[in-house]
Amino acid sequence: MKILLVTDSYPPEIRSASHLMLELAQELTARGHEVTVITTWPEYNLDQREQQKHFNELETEGSIKVIRVKTLPHHNVNYVVRALSQLLMPVQFLLKLRRYKVQADAVVVYSPPLPLAFVGSWLRRKGMRNLLNVQDLFPQNAIDLGILRSKMQIRFFRALERLAYRTADIVTVHSEGNQKMLLEQNPNISSKLRILHNWVDVDHHAVSETGGDYRKQWDIKQKYVAVFAGVMGPSQYLELILGVAERLQEQEDLLFLLVGDGKEKERLQQLAKDKNLSNVRFEGFISRDTYPDLLNACDIGLVCLSPQNQTPVVPGKIMGHMAAGLPVVAFLHTASDGHALIRDAQCGISAHSGDWDACAQALAELMKQSQSFEQLGQAGLEYAKTHFSKEVCVSQLEAMLTPPIAT
Repeated sequence: MKILLVTDSYPPEIRSASHLMLELAQELTARGHEVTVITTWPEYNLDQREQQKHFNELETEGSIKVIRVKTLPHHNVNYVVRALSQLLMPVQFLLKLRRYKVQADAVVVYSPPLPLAFVGSWLRRKGMRNLLNVQDLFPQNAIDLGILRSKMQIRFFRALERLAYRTADIVTVHSEGNQKMLLEQNPNISSKLRILHNWVDVDHHAVSETGGDYRKQWDIKQKYVAVFAGVMGPSQYLELILGVAERLQEQEDLLFLLVGDGKEKERLQQLAKDKNLSNVRFEGFISRDTYPDLLNACDIGLVCLSPQNQTPVVPGKIMGHMAAGLPVVAFLHTASDGHALIRDAQCGISAHSGDWDACAQALAELMKQSQSFEQLGQAGLEYAKTHFSKEVCVSQLEAMLTPPIAT
């Protein structure tokens, strides 16, 4: 089968979406499918080695054909520019697909950004089976965060959302809570809505024998390291991490390590400086290949989401920390299905991100049980292998890409 993957994030960018799409492309290729990926030009979320690398618009990486499209800025810009960039993106993608005469039997679109769904909608008219993988319930999350306030804007994006769902053959969400919320808002899509858990490549999280020692490289002195690695934006609500660090300054053997970049990073660095937080450290993005070595140098995997976002999203970082055998500490809004996941896996703790004192207390209680870190990490790893392995989830997606036999 010829399969087209549509995403705004693909390696060498270092984001959870990039990892998911790369792993999907690799696994589908290993199963004998012919895979093409179309994505944006790699200008954001790069480690230092990749920033100087030359990229071509069309490249073949292994057996995967990758088309990269230069778009308007869509990271670390104001929301007006970002919205314009995302609205133009599907047109730019379709023009590139036409230029390179890409043909496929099925298309998988990763959302956000929601407008990319219309690449799949258009190609469906050409006979391609269209699967829309919904990660964030936009525009609901933007409404919750106060990004969308105008009634006209909300009506516009609600209309786009309904059109995206109506023109997809299959719509997938990654948890039961997301399925329930989407059905409440769009009951007419019940026949095409499926749960497809975000997968994790457990083997990739194994530490290489030649891996770097980040404790030594960054001269980390503390006994325990709690790490957040990824994009630092408004949804991540990382001022909470700083608030917890401020409340736990007496824990002199604990370092809060924030690795990555994003719109909020400079503000967070200044906030940590103003509060004189000696137990907080910032570092830049690292590559996907060395990410397992970073997690191996740490003791706790941090996850954080704004309490304003009331969608049941499950951050992919939870599965990554589980695959690395790290105990998970998640500060999430009450609606997140991540609370139940951590409880079922018995792999750490979670707390409501709207209650900073409760978050600090939860982490303090976990630190008192540091002897159980290995047990919690192992429980998470086993749960990830059973429920979120790449092989199981991609098999489910592969079946969805096959049209039902007419009777």
